[in-house]
Amino acid sequence: MAEVAEQLFTPEIVENALTYQSYRSLIDELLEEGKVTGDRQSEALAEYTKMNVHRMNRLDKRTELNESLKETLRDLDTEMTWLVLTEGWCGDAAQSLPVIAKIANESPNIELGLLLRHQYEAIMDHYETDGARSIPKLIALEPETLSELGSWGPRPEEAQRLVYDKWMDSYSRKEWARKLHKWYADNGTQDIQEEFEVLIERWKREV
Repeated sequence: MAEVAEQLFTPEIVENALTYQSYRSLIDELLEEGKVTGDRQSEALAEYTKMNVHRMNRLDKRTELNESLKETLRDLDTEMTWLVLTEGWCGDAAQSLPVIAKIANESPNIELGLLLRHQYEAIMDHYETDGARSIPKLIALEPETLSELGSWGPRPEEAQRLVYDKWMDSYSRKEWARKLHKWYADNGTQDIQEEFEVLIERWKREV
């Protein structure tokens, strides 16, 4: 996997990746023009994106990292680069990126960059989930060699289990999406924080 990752990722890709703030600004600028990120444009995608802006605004204001996660980040003494494949219209990305950004901001040893999925198809195709180009998808890299340390996504494990084992076959897409976002609200970012606490400990051993 590391050898393949070295072929997929280049210093130029890391350098050109969006910051979280520039990603948010891009989404806002496109919405002002009635557009969204990606090759597909529609009123439905624009509405999804508007809802996602509200979700991200709320999470930016309300998310507090757990003390145990903060301690893990304080103890992180190895550098990592995190690249996340995303798009502004993706509901799961809106629920996860604000938390991921807060985690990265907590440590000077984590560099976070966002990649728009439609601009990096080769990377997305390599990191498909069960044959689908699901986002968000985070890939952790060793900064010097750009070898892969591990990956996460497209959603917390429990949410992924509920979608595939219970909701997808039992409800329409609109209905299971509603249930999914209620799960996110009820969970209050706890699962994603707990998962990243474990992953950071695992990834730093790979550096």
